[in-house]
Amino acid sequence: MKLSTKVRYGVRLMLDLALHASEGPVALKDIAEREEISEKYLSNLVPLLRNTGLIHSVRGPGGGYSLARQPREITLKEIVLALEGPICLVDCMEKPKLCQRSEQCVMRDIWSEITWVMREAMESVTLETIVKRKVFKPTALSYDI
Repeated sequence: MKLSTKVRYGVRLMLDLALHASEGPVALKDIAEREEISEKYLSNLVPLLRNTGLIHSVRGPGGGYSLARQPREITLKEIVLALEGPICLVDCMEKPKLCQRSEQCVMRDIWSEITWVMREAMESVTLETIVKRKVFKPTALSYDI
């Protein structure tokens, strides 16, 4: 299993907003430049993050984007859910009727347990946690995430 580019770049966008929160709204072009990600690509992520209440947008001169909540209140799980939807290793977990065997399937139970552990781990990591790690690893390039 791999995390999508959408998730990886979305986390970088959120991290950049957290790191520059004291500057007020951050222009997307500035994030794109710092993170070396296409501004067009980031512009596709913004609605997903805004619609789920993770970021705010401000129009006009001096406008840009900011976090909707404090970094300590935003979890990695929320970001992943906003960008990808449900965290689910196999489709039959969310939709058991897709498989006639779902009720008797031992692997479905195991995949469910593994998914639960992943969700819990993502829930335990906040944007503040990521910011702190970035501060302790200042020479790290943002694409380490």
